[in-house]
Amino acid sequence: MNAAHDQPAPTPDTPLLHRPAIALETLVLDVYDSAPASTQHHLVARLIGKVYDVAPPSERCRLLEQLLQPMGVLSLVAVANGVFAKIGARGGYPGLQVRTEDVEFVQSQDVVRLVDFVQQVSVQAVDNLAQLVAASPVLSASAVAAVLITILLKRARSRQLRHGGDSIAD
Repeated sequence: MNAAHDQPAPTPDTPLLHRPAIALETLVLDVYDSAPASTQHHLVARLIGKVYDVAPPSERCRLLEQLLQPMGVLSLVAVANGVFAKIGARGGYPGLQVRTEDVEFVQSQDVVRLVDFVQQVSVQAVDNLAQLVAASPVLSASAVAAVLITILLKRARSRQLRHGGDSIAD
């Protein structure tokens, strides 16, 4: 019996409608943990796209600045039909600055494509978004951001343990 509701504990045969609710965040984390690496990378990209969707323009600029750091100008032309090329063509490496007007035409699906590409170049650049998102009261308030931060910190910690690094940004 389930003491909280005086109902029998659910079994695998219990219909889904009669099972206790599972938080969506828990489901996403479980799916991430059980997925192959390529799926994990794409899930991270999708979560970052969702965070980008809810971000105000100033935070979108900061997210893109972090993601664009490891990218070369030619790479920016190849990703998301070149939507990031204008930002890179303006120069400014290594201190690339994204302007508010730059993010007006960048959609979440463009960010997903960018993250998919950046993870091939520098997983650390993506994992370091955890600190950026956590430091923003606007971004960190969303459930999707909480899941993203959890995954990025877990992934960075795992990489740190594998490589014996002293910091999460290693």
